[in-house]
Amino acid sequence: MYRIQVSPQDVAASRFAISPMVETSAALRTVNGFHPAGALRPWAERMREPYRRILGASAGLRALVALFRHNGYNADFVSPPPISVVARFEDELERVRSTPPDQARSEIERNLEGHAVPGEARAILTSPDVVEIIADALELAWRHLVEPEWPRFSAILERDVVQRGGRLTSYGWAAALDDLDPHLRWDPAGLIELRDGISQLNEHALDGRGLLFVPSVFIPKVICYLEEAWPYAMVYPARGVGAPDGRAAGALEGLIGRSRARILVELAVPATTSQLAAHLALSLGATGEHVTALRRSGLIIGSRTGRSVLYQRTPLGDALVTP
Repeated sequence: MYRIQVSPQDVAASRFAISPMVETSAALRTVNGFHPAGALRPWAERMREPYRRILGASAGLRALVALFRHNGYNADFVSPPPISVVARFEDELERVRSTPPDQARSEIERNLEGHAVPGEARAILTSPDVVEIIADALELAWRHLVEPEWPRFSAILERDVVQRGGRLTSYGWAAALDDLDPHLRWDPAGLIELRDGISQLNEHALDGRGLLFVPSVFIPKVICYLEEAWPYAMVYPARGVGAPDGRAAGALEGLIGRSRARILVELAVPATTSQLAAHLALSLGATGEHVTALRRSGLIIGSRTGRSVLYQRTPLGDALVTP
């Protein structure tokens, strides 16, 4: 169980970030069955054959996958914390490649304690050039598994950041943490509690440093990073990962048209026009026209958050979608 003490100053110090590298590592865990696929089952089924192909061709990728473990330490250098709101994979990969060899060896040794791995993988993980091998494996996984769908994944993540970041700034911790994880609880006394099934109590204080929030389309539950290798961080499941409800959209098509029906169903979670276009594979111009029509009909409304306009359904829109 984790218990994290926060203060009003931690709201200002907290930030959100999107990490293609974190997503690549999580995608590997999902496609090989280490994490449940959930709403991403169609993606996992599509990627299973490409994954088998690159896994068979790359001993480095097999060694990387062998490191994965439940309820135990996983080497931090494999997924460095993002340093910008929307990081570039190439920049994050360069940070992996620049990991000092002593740090990588230390983290891998800790990762391997009490964790059985095949002899081939152990030989690679203890080799002098392990950092370069792991970096090459991550790049392979990114190119074949994640990059082809990154526009859609990125739109989901950006949408979550805009919405949840606005909640934190406007309404505080309780609103930001709402629906992140059923095992996560906010105590008005200034405590975040995460019951993760481990009996040992891990207590930490943010002390004004804030939290780094990292949404993920792949991970099924909240993961806390509370060691010095990372800033204090919380990786959490992003909202809106699943495909729109096809039955609800189908029922509306005859009334408002297919694209507008899909947009209205999708806006169960607020989104910008560009996010909707990416997620639904529509052109930006066509999406803008549909959004304008839905807004004029009173089915959705828009509210400005920073430089973006987030659209969401009105009560009338909800009533139209709800069977």
